[in-house]
Amino acid sequence: MDKANGTEKYPGLVVRPEVINYDDVVQAVPKLAGHHKVVDFFMHLLRIDEVNRVHSAWCDTPGPEFARHLIEDEFKTPLEVDNEDVLKRFPEGAFITVSNHPFGALDGIALINLVTRYRPEYKVMVNMILGKISAMRPNFIAVDAWASDDPEKRKVSVNGIREALRQLKNGEPVGFFPAGAMSKTDRSGFLVDREWQPSILEIIGRAKVPVIPIYFHGTNRWFFNFLGHACWPLRSALLPRELFSKKGKPMHISVGEPIMPEEQARFGKDYAALGKYLREKTYALHDLYSK
Repeated sequence: MDKANGTEKYPGLVVRPEVINYDDVVQAVPKLAGHHKVVDFFMHLLRIDEVNRVHSAWCDTPGPEFARHLIEDEFKTPLEVDNEDVLKRFPEGAFITVSNHPFGALDGIALINLVTRYRPEYKVMVNMILGKISAMRPNFIAVDAWASDDPEKRKVSVNGIREALRQLKNGEPVGFFPAGAMSKTDRSGFLVDREWQPSILEIIGRAKVPVIPIYFHGTNRWFFNFLGHACWPLRSALLPRELFSKKGKPMHISVGEPIMPEEQARFGKDYAALGKYLREKTYALHDLYSK
């Protein structure tokens, strides 16, 4: 049953205790209608039931407080942050963060937990699946990362882009994982993003606000990374299991120096070149702060 949690801070927000339930599964796969035991089996196998338990445990405090509970109380993930003082320089006004995306879920939660320490109104653009985590919607902007032709999904993406632009225009910060998907290993075994998406780079180029690169060190387990090449739908299905494998393990995050609008201006409307430069600045943090 849905319940209106967090209405004091977020009027109109409806938070559902479960992230994915039986009805959601049947809606996606109608042939499973009536097969409760089969659905329960796969939800347990993929640890979706555990995702539901965690969400239900902390969803009464949506927004930044929810992210804090997940990092500190549920996953017990110490954040080891380099150069965090950069974020203290922006107590007001719009800015953008750009990040690599090695973990696929926990990095997004950690990013929100980190930046909202200073700017609680910060929002991160995420795919529609993560958008189902209703207790995090105050800090999410949902889009269709796969750019499908489904009119409803396209509508979500258009609305998401408009929301990001409106957030920036209102002087509030926005975060992007410009790849729009989890990183994959390259031939040398190094975890790298796919091409950063032109639509995101255009938003960044048009915004003319400071851009702060934030790099996440580390990787998922080797088999999970292998599935990024062999069978990405299975990798996506196994993401909850991978998420829970990180419990109790520290996360190393590096914050780079901001790229100010004056520095970005030399790229003009060549958003691809700007994106290449921002990506290089982000990945340079790997060598600068490697332990």
